[in-house]
Amino acid sequence: MRRAGAPLAAVLAVLVLLLGVPAVAPAASAVPTTTTAATGLAQTAEPDSPALLSRAPTDPNAISRPERLDARPPDHRLTGLQAQAIAGRNGKVREALRKYPTAKPEVFLKGPARWQVSWFTPGTGTARKEIAQVYVDDATGGITEAWTGPQVAWTMARGYPGAFGRKVNSPWVWIPLTLLFLVPFLRPPLRMLHLDLAVLVAFGLSVAFFNDANLDVSVPLVAPLLLYLLARMLWIGLRRGREYEPRPTLPLLVPTTWLAIAVVFLVGFRIGLNVTSSNVIDVGYSGVIGADRLVDGKPLYGAFPSDDEHGDTYGPVAYEAYVPFEQALPWSGRWDDLPAAHAAAIVFDLLTLLLLFLAGRRIRGPGLGVVLAYAWVTWPFSLYALNCNTNDGLVAALAALTLFVAAKPAGRGAVAALSGLSKLGSLGLVPLMATHGATRGRWMATVVRFTLAFVLVAAVVSLPILLRGESLRTVYDQTIGFQAARGAPFSVWGLYDLTGPQHVWQAAAALFALAAALIPRRRDVVGLAAVAAAIVIALQLGVTYWFYLYLVWFFPFLAVAVFARFRVPDPA
Repeated sequence: MRRAGAPLAAVLAVLVLLLGVPAVAPAASAVPTTTTAATGLAQTAEPDSPALLSRAPTDPNAISRPERLDARPPDHRLTGLQAQAIAGRNGKVREALRKYPTAKPEVFLKGPARWQVSWFTPGTGTARKEIAQVYVDDATGGITEAWTGPQVAWTMARGYPGAFGRKVNSPWVWIPLTLLFLVPFLRPPLRMLHLDLAVLVAFGLSVAFFNDANLDVSVPLVAPLLLYLLARMLWIGLRRGREYEPRPTLPLLVPTTWLAIAVVFLVGFRIGLNVTSSNVIDVGYSGVIGADRLVDGKPLYGAFPSDDEHGDTYGPVAYEAYVPFEQALPWSGRWDDLPAAHAAAIVFDLLTLLLLFLAGRRIRGPGLGVVLAYAWVTWPFSLYALNCNTNDGLVAALAALTLFVAAKPAGRGAVAALSGLSKLGSLGLVPLMATHGATRGRWMATVVRFTLAFVLVAAVVSLPILLRGESLRTVYDQTIGFQAARGAPFSVWGLYDLTGPQHVWQAAAALFALAAALIPRRRDVVGLAAVAAAIVIALQLGVTYWFYLYLVWFFPFLAVAVFARFRVPDPA
């Protein structure tokens, strides 16, 4: 399921194994196929969709049909039949045809200088399946790419270089960040803290195989890492009475003042890298489109453009948060560099950094605030999310804000509404947040304050939808309905078609999220953060479509749970 002749990761194997650095895929000889918003599905050619053209299009990703397969199109060396014969000799195609013997080839022009030969099973609609796709270079007659399995439909799984975050995938960026994240905390003796931090960077090993288009390795690697973090958060959060024990000193190799200085320099580096070498994937594009539609008074759901068809799958806050950026840097109407998405991502990142510092200072003092901020700017996956210019940084910022207002039921209710109506999965935290800090005599008052704030904020942010009379059925279909029916090969459930076990896990995760409101747990902010992280991880483990960008959703909770158990010296 890889590109033809794609060697990768051999040179960096030792560093990958030790540090979890994502190897950068080599430059493909073909330009990536365009992907649809929020799915990564390739825009594959249907038999009646491409126009019949006598001359190939200039767009390198455009698909058209040659008028005849037995004649050379203008400016081409091969005929369609010759391209088909070349593609049919590929070993992966032959293997796929042994599994699907009834599949038939169809030939297309792919831009001005390539051929695309695809094999489809008989049928129409969902019964029709593309089981192999081959690109043939017209000038050389060589196969540049050959795909079978999930990568036929999912171009984002093909390991195209720079598809997610551009330069962040470079070992010259990832390795130094990994070292900066780990080294200051490596003072002996070894503790569970060190294993926790090692697991957080080990996700980079999965990214390395993902960048090599090797889903058979990248996907199974994620589950045990998430399971470990889930177990650790439960261990920390459910051990009652631990908040009253003496706190050991955080094992730092350097003074916290050094960490604070490093934060300043790394913030500048991150912003510079975002401006000079990052890309906006469909998630950020969706935010800009949604903001433009909100300001123009257009329906938010059910009417997104064709190049971002499912971009309306988030809650209204995910679009409202982009309004000031889209107004300052207006959308051109095309999927171009999207400066508004860059600006939004940078602000979300800086807000997360600031709120982590403020939350840490409120919990344990300035020393913890510096450590939390340092952990955020050095953890490679926060930069990965920043350089993809998505709205996932908004989720992280709201998680950090939750920790900052943790002592106030109304504050938690307001932030829970904002979080839940940005990415709907965050609603799983509502039961936990509603009852945090509730004592026997104040239980009802706590829940009422939380609920009133939640309902009020949810109503306010939903007004743009309610006042326009948008169909609630359309909103449901485009958000919860679409996500629930969404298939993907990026989890063990989707890759191996484990529907039955997946439903069992999903039911258990949902019950845990509900039970978190009542189960005995550590009562301080550390306990709240640990159980919140556990809920988010448990819910993520149950989804079919999982991606590395989702790691930042629980990082603020996990970082507080891990670091706030220690006494941290304040900066000098």
